[in-house]
Amino acid sequence: MSSVPQTPSRPLRIAWLGPYPGDSGVTGVATELLAGLAARGHTIDYFARATEKPVPARLAELESLTFVWGTLSWQWNRWYSRGRLPAFMTGLLAQGVATVRLRRAIARRHRRRPYDLIYQFSSIETLAVSARVARATPLVIHPETHIAGELRFFIAERRLFFRCQPRHVFAIVASIMSVRALVQRVSIRRARLLICISSVFRDHLVRDYGFPLQRTVVVPNPARVERFAGVDRQLADPPTVLVLGRISTRKGVDDVVAVARLLLERNVEVRLRLVGGPSLWSDYTKLLEDLPVENAEYVGEVRSSEVPGELARSDLLLQASRYEPFGLTVAEALAAGVPVVATSEVGAIEGVDRAVVTEIEPGDVAGMASAIATMLERFKQEPEQLRTLARAEAQRLFATERVCEMISLALEQLVADPV
Repeated sequence: MSSVPQTPSRPLRIAWLGPYPGDSGVTGVATELLAGLAARGHTIDYFARATEKPVPARLAELESLTFVWGTLSWQWNRWYSRGRLPAFMTGLLAQGVATVRLRRAIARRHRRRPYDLIYQFSSIETLAVSARVARATPLVIHPETHIAGELRFFIAERRLFFRCQPRHVFAIVASIMSVRALVQRVSIRRARLLICISSVFRDHLVRDYGFPLQRTVVVPNPARVERFAGVDRQLADPPTVLVLGRISTRKGVDDVVAVARLLLERNVEVRLRLVGGPSLWSDYTKLLEDLPVENAEYVGEVRSSEVPGELARSDLLLQASRYEPFGLTVAEALAAGVPVVATSEVGAIEGVDRAVVTEIEPGDVAGMASAIATMLERFKQEPEQLRTLARAEAQRLFATERVCEMISLALEQLVADPV
């Protein structure tokens, strides 16, 4: 299923599994997908691991979307979740237990009124889907990352990790990820269809987990484009290059530091602004002690509501990741009219007009520095044209309506021909 078929729309009954919808990151993608698929006439039962909580206003008004609540009551800052590593470990355990408990709820509702398919978003492990239900109902998995890829770069960067965190933390995290990678390799084989958020990510999944290429479809993540309507302005003095994302493994944090130093050596008038915090299991903020204060600053993590403002005040986005299945910040930057310099591993740059995106190989510090200087020089000459084109590309590729149409057509074909 390498291309999306153009077939008439057919309403489906869907059992949905995935993270609770929100307004940023993966949770924001969940909101867009749920709203977009419901708008196309599909009926969705969302099976939540958590106990009942307020539903996002955008979803609460949808009559075709029903929330089925679970048992997860894990909370931050309790005796079991004080500190990032304890929170990471106990959070995984609590989510696993709550996910297994969803099996009965899904099976019960499926017996009462059968689902056309089960849609698992974000993660690959299929603990909530019993073997009996999976045999009778097509299972669709729509992952945002895969642990084999995370683990590969986690191990490859172990020397960087040891500069920032204790070795026993590395051993614990590597052990947990090794088990999860094995579970995912088994779980993914149950899927009738794998929705991949980029072709580079699809290639990783096919290679690492042996999943059949013909049972995949590539569809980018949606972005709420209108949320990032940028402000037309001239280039700042000095121009601002935004680095937005986790300060953690595989994000190319050390390369960003090296880029800042090289731009300073080349006397390129620019200021790098790093925004983001560490993950629960990886903290590279210590590497930022080497940032040159003359042209770079680290401001820490900001609330999701502040991200549009950060992009509106920026002239260029740098995404230096060595592994990045998608990179939602790229879609958001383009929606804000901000051009991008990114590595070839960043899935979100696929298909984007190269007038507003420059592709560099991972780890090519000199190439990143040169691309930044070149893009900013072009920006001085035609700022309005580049901002307009960036926004148009975001609308063309990442608008919720377009993405959900592609997914809907793929799901309809699967149900019509599930073998």
